[in-house]
Amino acid sequence: MINGKNQVRAVILAAFFFIPALFPCSAKGASSSLQEIKRLLGSKDAALLADPSGRVIVGVNTDKLLVPASTLKLLTALVARHYLTEGYRFKTEFYVRDDGSLVIKGYGDPFLVSEEIQNIVLVLSKQMNFVRHIILDDTYFTKPLPIPGTIVNSLQPYDAPCGALSVNFNSFGFKIQDNQVSSAEPQTPLMDIARFKITSIRKRSNMESGRVPLADGNDEIPLYAGQLFEYFLKEAGIRVNGGIRTGSVEPGRDMLVYRHETPFDVSEIITRLLKNSNNFMANQLLLASGAAAFGPPATMEKAILAAKTYAATYLKMDTLAMVEGSGISRDNRLSAAMFLKILMAFKPCHTWMRHQDGEYYKTGTLTGVRARAGYLEDMDGRLFPFVVLINTPEKNTEAIMKRLKRLIR
Repeated sequence: MINGKNQVRAVILAAFFFIPALFPCSAKGASSSLQEIKRLLGSKDAALLADPSGRVIVGVNTDKLLVPASTLKLLTALVARHYLTEGYRFKTEFYVRDDGSLVIKGYGDPFLVSEEIQNIVLVLSKQMNFVRHIILDDTYFTKPLPIPGTIVNSLQPYDAPCGALSVNFNSFGFKIQDNQVSSAEPQTPLMDIARFKITSIRKRSNMESGRVPLADGNDEIPLYAGQLFEYFLKEAGIRVNGGIRTGSVEPGRDMLVYRHETPFDVSEIITRLLKNSNNFMANQLLLASGAAAFGPPATMEKAILAAKTYAATYLKMDTLAMVEGSGISRDNRLSAAMFLKILMAFKPCHTWMRHQDGEYYKTGTLTGVRARAGYLEDMDGRLFPFVVLINTPEKNTEAIMKRLKRLIR
C-alpha cells in the first residue's frame, strides 16, 4: 500500500521525468549532460539551464556566489529600465547668465558626443553670437566619483570615470605619425587637456595610438567638456571672450535657453550597452537610477541601494553583492540561481541582446573569469534561460555551452 507521503513523492517523480513534453532532451540525456558539465566545471564555477517557464533543467553550483564580470550589466539594465523608465531621455540644459556667460548643466547623458555637441551648438547659434564665460555645472553627480574596480591613471578606456557632464565617454583617441600628435577621430579635435595628457603618457610609455580615459579629479572631466564646447562654439561663429570654469546654475540669474535631449531613450541606450559592453555607459545608467530613486546628487552608494532595493523587491534577491554596475569589480558577486531570476525578468527585452546562431547572450571577461548568460532558442522559438560562470583560470565557457545546446536542439 502506498501511503500519502509516498503518493506525493510518486507525483513529484512523475513530473520530473515528464521532461520530453517540455523540452527535446530526455531525462537520461539531461542526467548524462549534467555529469559531463560537472566534470568540466571547477569548484569556483557554475552553470544553469532552465526551461521557458524558469524550471531548472540542469544546474551545478547554482547557489555559489561568483564574479559575474560584464554579465552584471543585465541587472544594471533592469535597474535602469525600472527607475528611469523605457521612454526616459537624458538631458543637458543650457542657460544664459545676466553677464552673457553660458552655463551648461549635465545630468549624466552617456551619449553626449562630438556630433551631438555640434548639433547643440547649431541650435545655440540661432540665439546668441557672443559668450562671456563657459560655466560647467556637474553637480547632479557627486565628485570625485571613484568606480570600484577601475584603475587610477589607467591607459585603458574601460577604466573611464563617470560624471554628470561628460563627453565622448570620458575618453579621447589619439595617434602619433611622423612625431606629430593628432586626434584619432575626425569629428573630435584634440583639446589642450588631451595634449597635456598625451605628453605625460609619452613620458611613461611607448604608446603611439589608442583611446585614453580622462581622470576623476581636478575637474578634468567637466573642463574637457568645456574645451570641446568652446571649440565648436567658435567654429559656429560665436565669440567666446572669457574663460572656462566649473560652477552651478543660479536660479533668478540664469535663463534656460535650450534643453537638449539625447537621441536615444533608455531602451535604445541599453541595447547599445549590451552589444558594446561599455563600462562607462553602465555606470552612468546606474548612477542616474540612484539619483532618480533617492534624489541628486548621484552617488555610487545611492546607485547600489537602488539596485539592491529593486533586486530584493522585484527579484526576491537578498544576498546580492554589488559595488558598481559594469562588472569590472571583482567584489561583485552573483549566483547562477540569481541570474535565472534576472533572465526571467529580462525576457521581454531579450532582443536588446546580441543574437547569433539561435542564442541571445551577454558575455563577461576579466583575468581568470569567463561568463555567459542569456537565452537559447529551440526549433519552436522558445527561450531557455542559461548562465555559465567560470571563475577558474584557464577554463572557458565553450565546452559547457556545447552541452547546454545539445539539451534543447
